[in-house]
Amino acid sequence: MEPIVKISAANFPHFLAAAALLLALAAPAATALAAASPRDVDALAKATYIYIATVRKDGNQSKAAPVWFITTADNQVLIETSPSSWKAKRIKRGSPAMIWIGTRTGPAFIGKAEIVTDTALQDQVIAEYPKKYLLARIGFARPSRAKLNRGQIVVIRISPARDLPDGFQSAPGTPVPLPDEKPKPASAQ
Repeated sequence: MEPIVKISAANFPHFLAAAALLLALAAPAATALAAASPRDVDALAKATYIYIATVRKDGNQSKAAPVWFITTADNQVLIETSPSSWKAKRIKRGSPAMIWIGTRTGPAFIGKAEIVTDTALQDQVIAEYPKKYLLARIGFARPSRAKLNRGQIVVIRISPARDLPDGFQSAPGTPVPLPDEKPKPASAQ
């Protein structure tokens, strides 16, 4: 059997450049879908609310607001909100999201947030909110395909990037840790 591609000394640099390009393209996709930690998976399974803060234009964090949520099979968080809300506007321009699970002082993580147009994810929110939340079941603040199609609501997916240290608290108006920044020891905070 003959090899499909022969690598000689003459074309080896081209081969390395192509391999580096493929790795560079694959790396952001891999880091964007970092897995949620076991701490967060457990907390998300028990929680009714999450608190979400985004990054203002000045680089500081917003106030953490409570929202309903569901999780996907791979532990990404899905929420719905008005497209005119500050969190939606900030996420649309690329803001990461800081999430506290269950309470304003609960386990926290920072993640990549994006507005999704994937109808399967939107349908998951439409189907699962009423199962989780009684008020959605009786029709109050219930997401629907019609609301999505009219642009009244958007679905946001939050992919965990890294845990924030235990005890990390929302501090509106203060700098935001970066999703890929190494955590500081709790004593340094």
